[in-house]
Amino acid sequence: MKRGFSPWRDLPALVWLVAIPVVAFAHPWIPEPRWLLLHLLLLGAVTHSIVVWSQHFTDALLHVPSPQRPALLALLDLGALAVMVGTQTAAWPVTLAGATAVAVAVLWHASRLAGQLHRALPARFSGVVRYYVAAAALLPVGATLGVLLARGLPDPWHEQVLLAHVAVNLLGWVGLTVAGTVVTLWPTMLRTRLGAGSDAALRRALPVLLAGVLVTAGGSLLGLRLAAAAGVAVYVGGVVLLGAPLLEAARRKPPTSHPAWSLGAGLLWLVGCLIAWGVILATPGGDLAALVPFLAVGFAAQVLLGAMGYLIPSALGGGGTAVRAAGEVLDRAGAFRVVAVNLGLLVCLLPAPSAVLVGCSLLVLLALAVELPLLVLAIRASHRARRTGDGPSLAGRSRGAALGSAVAGASAVLLVVAAGVAVDPGALSTGDVVSAAAGATPTGHTTTVRVEAADMRFVPSEVDVPAGDRLVIEVVNTDNQIHDLVLETGADSGRLSPGEETSIDVGVVGRALDGWCSLVGHRQMGMTLRVNVTEPGHHHDQMTEHMTEPPVDHEAADAELPPLTGDGPQTRRVTLTVGEVDREVAPGVTQRLWTYNGQAPGPVLHGRVGDRFVVTLVNDGTIGHSIDFHAGALAPDRPMRTLEPGQSLTYRFTAERAGVWMYHCSTMPMSVHIANGMFGAVVIEPRDLAPVDHSYLLVQSEQYRGPETVDPDEIAAEQPDAVVFNGYPNQYDADPLQVAAGDRLRIWVLDAGPNRATSFHVVGGQFSTTYAEGAYLLRDGEGGAQALALMPAQGGFVELELDQPGHYPFVSHVMVDAERGAHGVIEVGDLRP
Repeated sequence: MKRGFSPWRDLPALVWLVAIPVVAFAHPWIPEPRWLLLHLLLLGAVTHSIVVWSQHFTDALLHVPSPQRPALLALLDLGALAVMVGTQTAAWPVTLAGATAVAVAVLWHASRLAGQLHRALPARFSGVVRYYVAAAALLPVGATLGVLLARGLPDPWHEQVLLAHVAVNLLGWVGLTVAGTVVTLWPTMLRTRLGAGSDAALRRALPVLLAGVLVTAGGSLLGLRLAAAAGVAVYVGGVVLLGAPLLEAARRKPPTSHPAWSLGAGLLWLVGCLIAWGVILATPGGDLAALVPFLAVGFAAQVLLGAMGYLIPSALGGGGTAVRAAGEVLDRAGAFRVVAVNLGLLVCLLPAPSAVLVGCSLLVLLALAVELPLLVLAIRASHRARRTGDGPSLAGRSRGAALGSAVAGASAVLLVVAAGVAVDPGALSTGDVVSAAAGATPTGHTTTVRVEAADMRFVPSEVDVPAGDRLVIEVVNTDNQIHDLVLETGADSGRLSPGEETSIDVGVVGRALDGWCSLVGHRQMGMTLRVNVTEPGHHHDQMTEHMTEPPVDHEAADAELPPLTGDGPQTRRVTLTVGEVDREVAPGVTQRLWTYNGQAPGPVLHGRVGDRFVVTLVNDGTIGHSIDFHAGALAPDRPMRTLEPGQSLTYRFTAERAGVWMYHCSTMPMSVHIANGMFGAVVIEPRDLAPVDHSYLLVQSEQYRGPETVDPDEIAAEQPDAVVFNGYPNQYDADPLQVAAGDRLRIWVLDAGPNRATSFHVVGGQFSTTYAEGAYLLRDGEGGAQALALMPAQGGFVELELDQPGHYPFVSHVMVDAERGAHGVIEVGDLRP
């Protein structure tokens, strides 16, 4: 391998790595940021590095040098770039061309390695090269599966092919390459030798690992999850077989530098993720998507940076002084970085508040990204040492300094966690705890009760405590979403994730107490607890607001339906991020809404029959949320499941039927989540829909205003404070829809509810076309209609022409709701020129 810096060999990996933090910070503006980040790391930086360094190790082990092939690396990197561009722009031919280029380059690489192996004399570690050839043979299979995914597959094939794609690429291409490399790299890093059994382990592990990859991929592809889990178990067996001598070497000579720590930590993440992978596959409904980033970052990224940190100083050349100078730079704050990365990743595995997960993710990214400027500094240090002959001495490195650096890394993670909890008001209990004794004489006895939170109930819902007893409540969350238990004294359990439990020491009890789950709406769904001693009352005040005109500076929501792009069937991608925003929902009334992308209603999805939608849902809120697309027909168990803060999923469906469809949060209590802003419309046009001059969308919904957020008691009583179009009462009175006389209008209407029906009517107009729930009720030329009646979650459209200039009110003809705010105006100007 040529010493010194080589542009075609070394620069692309650095470029791919630099792009990762750039994309991470720009992710809100990127269509598919999660998969782009994974591709930048795995298809870009890792794949390029595998080709470069596996060639280097083959040359060194077999003593059969091979000349550099810049054309091979150029084909590889340009192909990877094309894949990323194609997947982000949904340009399948570009993706196909890129994947083909990557596959050809890797097969070219494999043929070179196989040729060297054939020409070489027998060597102790020649088996390592067989790992490289086997890994390279698998990548074209993974690339083919990736191309199929980009083309678009119906469920359940999409998920099955995705699992096989991940198995072949991560366990095969990356995993087999790493497995072969660490046999020589790990003892070299530790400056020791492997035991006598390492040769046999190397020889025996390859067929086991290869069988594990094939069984996992095959089982995944065919939807045989238990078979796939068995394949992962076989793969784990191969890892254990190969890892035993590596573990023994580390026991004899523990790692003392950042490259070795990073490589070792990456291998531990591989083992942990493999075990979790097997459990997920063996569990009905288990979702692998959440595990992939930890395999990519914990395993692949740490192994890559560890290997680069050790190999680059040697590759730069210049003798021992220059190598030590570069190595010293790359080892700076090594313990801090390793602890920050791995402890931060462990926190990200927990059901922590969203702010904590975001903060730890950022810390992990920064701790990994610092390797990039250090690489630049290492190159400068190597050049300087070669010029001057001066370099650092490693004799001064102390175990105490490394320990202090590690403690600093752990402290940084703890500070991020504390800051994240501080900015999430729901993460910890606030307020003073008052006594429940009410003058009762303590008995000295403790009553302990166990209360389970499940299915929107506390079981039992009532407990009896003798007056004067000390009460301890053991709270266990046996549900599949977050709950807590708050008592009127102020004592609470804190938020409990599924499976968690804790104890509340209530103290001496001398009066009856009420308890409840404090997550919005859960109390109203029945999550209450009664501590019986005496009988107190409880009263909840309701708030009403008088309707007023919108302020002069209010900007009405744009009712114009977004235009469609493309003629044939399209793949339409969108990311919906759940968040909490404080929003004026009526004149002088501000509420904290739960929203998709900060909007209520959420963003409009617009397409035609045959279009495929790929929707990524990210929960950046503080409680669990979900999404239910009426426009897609598929089993709701997994795609409509509740996501806890920090989680995400990708929801795919093909629009097979026309109409205006509702999407909404389906987390219980559903009425509360919908009423607090978590709903939107999917407009699917028939292929033969005639053009019109203006196409509008009006989504009717209801407001139930509490002191801060939605009032669940008003929802249960069906007493809305307002009924509105597109999120704000009377907004189109002050800012009318502007058309010209004689224009043909199409008005799509969706009743999002959650409770009130609508009878959509335009005063002074008659509908020549009405369409509801996928069928024409009236076609142009057949007569006229005065209203379009819709129940909650139903939708349709009307068409009409208004020939005379003037102001035409549109209302829900459920008149009490029109007077509550379901009212607007179409302003018709002079005839078009």
